[in-house]
Amino acid sequence: MTAETVAPAWMHSQISAEQYDSWSEEQCAGIEIVDGMVVVSPSASKRHNRLARILANVLDAAAGPDWNADTDFDVRLQDVPLTNRRPDVIVYRAETLDVTPTRPEHILLVVEVVSPGSETTDRIVKVDQYAKAGIPFYWRVEQAATGVPIVYTYVLDPATEAYRDGEMFTGTIKATVPFSVTADLDVI
Repeated sequence: MTAETVAPAWMHSQISAEQYDSWSEEQCAGIEIVDGMVVVSPSASKRHNRLARILANVLDAAAGPDWNADTDFDVRLQDVPLTNRRPDVIVYRAETLDVTPTRPEHILLVVEVVSPGSETTDRIVKVDQYAKAGIPFYWRVEQAATGVPIVYTYVLDPATEAYRDGEMFTGTIKATVPFSVTADLDVI
């Protein structure tokens, strides 16, 4: 069995921003590009997708006319080598809805819902990448064994290009920067 029968050739070589931008939405779905290499994520569970959708809906409703919240959205962290991430939820400037690619300066908040298999990436790797890109807020949502999600919030310190710990929430989120949010995240 050759590598080509397991994965197409484009998954074995470094991808440029121009190549990625020429791909169809179907080719880009479910993948991220890290340092020019394709990273395929396993399909998210129904619980994971539901939690992300509930949170995006609440954030979108609370954000007002200046901000939008969405799921399944590419964020171009850097062009060379290409690094494209697909956070579970992003809050971005409404006037950049049609701007492609979405860049860190368009984004206020990224949210990652941690799933089995993504723990290290969501807790360490992405946190560092989002901070270095200058995204002001990062939330990590852990799916606790009790079924009540735990939300860890982080605020960017631009001087150190690192996040400092913010508040932790369970079950209900209340945030005030730059908008007020209350969300009941019990998804069972």
